[in-house]
Amino acid sequence: MTTALLKQPTQTPAARKPNRSFIHGLITNKKALLGMMVMIVFIALALLAPVLFPGDPSRITAMASLEPDAEHWLGTTAKGQDVLALTVHGSRSSLFVGLTVGLASTFIGILVGLASAYFGKFIDEALSLVTNVFLLLPGLPLLVILAAFLPPGLGTVILVLVVTGWAGSARVLRSQALSIRSKDFVAAAVVSGERAGRIMFREILPNMASIVMGTLLACVIYGIGAQAGLEFLGLGDVSTVSWGNNLFWAGNEGALLTGSWWVFVPSGVCIALVAFALALINYAVDEVTNPRLRKIKTPKDTETSTAK
Repeated sequence: MTTALLKQPTQTPAARKPNRSFIHGLITNKKALLGMMVMIVFIALALLAPVLFPGDPSRITAMASLEPDAEHWLGTTAKGQDVLALTVHGSRSSLFVGLTVGLASTFIGILVGLASAYFGKFIDEALSLVTNVFLLLPGLPLLVILAAFLPPGLGTVILVLVVTGWAGSARVLRSQALSIRSKDFVAAAVVSGERAGRIMFREILPNMASIVMGTLLACVIYGIGAQAGLEFLGLGDVSTVSWGNNLFWAGNEGALLTGSWWVFVPSGVCIALVAFALALINYAVDEVTNPRLRKIKTPKDTETSTAK
C-alpha cells in the first residue's frame, strides 16, 4: 500500500498551469505596468493642474516666443503664454473627453451588440442596418459637418464623437456575443425562464470582459485623437484649454513657420504618449486573456532561470 502511494505521479508546482486572475495577470505584465504608469502620471498631472499652475493658464506671463529656460521650462507662445501651463491644463479636457467618449461609445456598443445577438431576427436586422449605415458614413466629413452646425462647446464635441464612434464597437461586440449566445449555459438559462436582461448582462456579458476592455481602450484613444483633430481644424471651443486647441493656436500663430517647435511639440507628444500607453494596456489585456499569447513557464524554463 505504501509502495503504491509512493509510486503515484506527483505534479510539481512548477509544472502546474498558473491559474491567475485577470487583475493579477495585468499587474505582472510588463506592457500593462508601463502603460499604467504613463497613464497614472498624466492623470495625476490633470488632477494637480490647478495646484501646479493656479489661475488662468491662458494669461500672458512673459515675453512672446521665448525659448525654454529655467523660468519657463517649455518656453512661451507667440502671445507670451506659458506652454507648460497650457500643456498641463490641456490634459484635463483631453483626458475627460477621451474617457467620456470611450465609456459612452462602449456602453452603446454593448447595448446594441447584446440586443442584436440575443434577440436576433427582426431586431438583429434593424440594429445591424443602423450600425452598417454609421459604419459606411465617412467619419471625418461627418465629424466636420456635425461640429460645424452644432453650437461650440465641450458637450458638442463629446456628442459628435459618440455619434460617430459607437458603430465599430457595436459590430465587434455583436460578433463576440453571437458566439456566446450559442453556448449551452445560455440555452439552459433561456429554458429555465430567466429574463432577457439577466441573461444578457449576467450570463453573456461577463464572458466578454476582455473584448469589452479592449473596445473601451480603443474608444478612449479614438476620443482623444478625434477631439484633437477637430480642435486643430478650429471646430471645437477655442476658448477652452486642451491639447487640440494648443495645436490650433500654434498653427494660427505660425509656430511652425517661425521654428518655435516648443509651442506645438509638447501637446503632440502628450497625445502620442497617452495613445501609446493605452495601446500597451490593450495589448496586455489581449496577452493575458488569450491563451495563445500567454507565456507559461515549464520546469525546464524554471531550472534554466534558476541556474542563471
